[in-house]
Amino acid sequence: MIENINEPKDLKKLSFAELDDLTSDIRKTIIDTVSKNGGHLASNLGMIEATIALHRVFDSPNDKFIFDVSHQSYTHKLLTGRYSYFSTLRQFKGISGFTNRNESVHDILSAGHSGSSISAALGIATANKLRGSNDHTIAIVGDGSLTNGMIYEALNNCGDKKLNLIILINDNEMSISKNVGGLHKYLNKIRTSNGYFRFKRKFEYYLSAIPLIGGSIARVLKLIKDALRRLFVRDTIFEDLGLVYVGPVDGHNIEKMSRVLTEAKSKHQCCVVHMITRKGNGYTPAENEPHLYHGVGHFDAEYGIDHDDVGVSFSSKAGEFLCDLAKEDDKICAITAAMSDGTGLREFSEKFPKRFFDVGIAEEHAITFAGGLSVVGMKPVVALYSTFSQRVYDQLQHDIALQDLPLTLLIDRAGLVPGDGITHQGIFDYSVFSTIPNVSIFVPSTYSELKNILKSSLEHNKDISIVRYPKGGEVTDIPEMISCDNGNIYHTENIKDSDVIILTYGRMVKTAFESKKLLSPKYNVGVIKAVRTFPLDFSLIEALVSDCKLLYIIDECYKEGSMGEKISSGIKIDGKIHINAVNDFLDHGSLADLMRCCSFTPEQISDEITSLSDQL
Repeated sequence: MIENINEPKDLKKLSFAELDDLTSDIRKTIIDTVSKNGGHLASNLGMIEATIALHRVFDSPNDKFIFDVSHQSYTHKLLTGRYSYFSTLRQFKGISGFTNRNESVHDILSAGHSGSSISAALGIATANKLRGSNDHTIAIVGDGSLTNGMIYEALNNCGDKKLNLIILINDNEMSISKNVGGLHKYLNKIRTSNGYFRFKRKFEYYLSAIPLIGGSIARVLKLIKDALRRLFVRDTIFEDLGLVYVGPVDGHNIEKMSRVLTEAKSKHQCCVVHMITRKGNGYTPAENEPHLYHGVGHFDAEYGIDHDDVGVSFSSKAGEFLCDLAKEDDKICAITAAMSDGTGLREFSEKFPKRFFDVGIAEEHAITFAGGLSVVGMKPVVALYSTFSQRVYDQLQHDIALQDLPLTLLIDRAGLVPGDGITHQGIFDYSVFSTIPNVSIFVPSTYSELKNILKSSLEHNKDISIVRYPKGGEVTDIPEMISCDNGNIYHTENIKDSDVIILTYGRMVKTAFESKKLLSPKYNVGVIKAVRTFPLDFSLIEALVSDCKLLYIIDECYKEGSMGEKISSGIKIDGKIHINAVNDFLDHGSLADLMRCCSFTPEQISDEITSLSDQL
C-alpha cells in the first residue's frame, strides 16, 4: 500500500482500517531498510501512527512540521514522496536519516540537534500571523528533549500567545504529569471527543451571545469547570506557562490521534498535545530493548541485533580506561548528556553509580556542573559527541577556563562521521575550543596513547584537557616513530633528509604512511604525528621541517582555525606549506565516501603531493 502514497493528501482518501494496513507496510519498510543501512530504529517505529495522523489532519508543506532532532522522521519521508528511493537511506547521495531542507519541500529545516524545534516553530508561527496566514506549525518533540534547556526558553516565550502553534510531546518513557483517579480518565475521554468539542464550542458561542450577561456566565462556568478539573488533575507545567494542554492520548491509535490533533488545530493558540507511545512498537526485539535499537548498524531483521557482535572502539576503550583509573582514585567522576552507551560509559555507570551523572540532553549544564565538582576537589570527566560539544563554548570558557578549574573533556565522534550526515560531523570543535586559554587538545591514534593521555590528565589534574577521537578504532600496522616533546610529537627517522613531510594526527597517520608508500619511488617522504594538537611547539616543528620542500598537513577538521592554519602562521620555512582540510559542511555517506569527498585517500593525497612538488 505504501507504494501508492505519493503525497500526504493521498492519506485523506483512506479509511482508518486502510491506514492500519498502511502502518504495517511502513513498519516493514523501515525495519528492512534500517537492518541493511543502519539508522535510528526504535524511535521511528514508535512514531508511525502519529505521523500518519499528523499528515492526515494537516496540509504539509503549507502546515509545517518541525521535528526535534528529526531522527524520528522516516515515516514522514515515506509519506512525502520518497518511498521509491527510501532504500538509499543514509547512503552516499541518498536520502538523509534526518530532515533536510535540500531534500524535500516537506522538510522545513535540516535538523539533528535536540531542543531547537519549539523555538523555530514559534518563529514560523509568529511570522505566519504577521503575514495574515492561517497555516499551522507543529513541533514534534520527544520526552528526552524535555531535558534540554532551550526547550523551556521557547515554552516560556510561547506563553499565552494566540498563534497556530501545536507542540506534540512524544512521551515514550515516563509520564510528564501524574493524574489521579478514574474521573480523570472520564474527563479526559470527553475532553478529547469530537462531539464534546463541537458541543462546547457551540455552547460557549451561544452563551456568549446573550446580551449583557452571556459573556459573564460563560466565564463563570469555565472557572467552575477548571476548578472541578483541578480537584482531580494536577496542572501541568505547560498550563502554568499559559499554554493549552491536551492529553495524554494513545499515539498508536490513528483515529484518536486524528481527533485530538483536529481539536488542537481548532484552538488557534499555543497548544501542547501529550501523546504516549512505545519505542520500537511492533518489532519485539526493539520493544524489549529499545536502548539497543536507538541507533543501529547493519543487523539481521529476523533475529535482531547480535549482542555478541560488539567491536572494540575508542569509545569503549575510553570507558574501560576510565573505570581502571576510577578504581584507584575515588575523586574521578564521569558525566554525559544522555549518551552513556554511545560514549562508552555504561560500564562506569554500573561500577561507580554514585560517581556517574547522566544530566540528560543538557550539554551546557554538564560542563558547569563539572566545574562545580572540580571546585571541591573532584576530578570530572565529561564525555560528549563532537557535534554536541559545540554547544558548550561559553560554559567551557567562562565557567571552567576563566575560573582556572581542571576538567577532562572527551570528544567522541571527532572528525568525519559516517551515516548521520551534515548535522553530526565532528569537524568544528577544534577550531572552537582552541581559542580558549588553559586548553590542551590531544588526538590519540592508538588505544595506548588514549590511556596515557587520560592517565596524565587525571593525575596532573590541571587546566582543561580535551581528548578528541573518531568513531571507530585505533590505527594499526604503522612503523615505529621517534618521540619528542614528551610524547606530544612523533616523527620518522631521518626527518631532516625528507623532500616532503606529511604532518597529521589521529587515524590520518595511517593514511600518511600509505601515501608515503605510494610516493616513495619518487620522493623521500617523512611523517610527523602530532598527539597534542594544541598548543603547538612551533619552534620544534619548524626545526623538524625547515629543510623540506613541501610540508603537507592533513587536517581532519574544518580548515578555518585548524591545526594546519596555526602551523602555517606560526612557523617560517623556505619550503611550501599546503593544508588539506575540510572546507564545507559534509553530507552523509560511508567513511570511505567522506574520505574521497575530502580528498583524504592515500591515492588522492599522493597525486596532490606529486602535483605540488612538480610546481616547486
